[in-house]
Amino acid sequence: MCASYGIPHSQFLGADTGGRWTALDRAKALAYAAFDRSVCEGCGTRMAEWDEDAGGDRFAYVPEPQRCPGCELIEMERDQVPQGAEGRGVKIGLRPREAGA
Repeated sequence: MCASYGIPHSQFLGADTGGRWTALDRAKALAYAAFDRSVCEGCGTRMAEWDEDAGGDRFAYVPEPQRCPGCELIEMERDQVPQGAEGRGVKIGLRPREAGA
């Protein structure tokens, strides 16, 4: 939450620091940034979780297929985007269906 809102942890906990970051707030922010950089963008795990020399387990996770209906719709629509110049830069997103539509 603190990273999302850009607030010091002490303020999140309710301390009145006048919005100033304490040394502990800065240390926590730097530690979180380092942790966040260690997470794989593709699968959400960290290398240390797999590294047996670091206390991890090579089989720490098992794959579990999941189907997201939103991603499925995006993929189906992507098939309709023309190839070549006409389709360059086309991005497909989702918006809520209008009531009664």
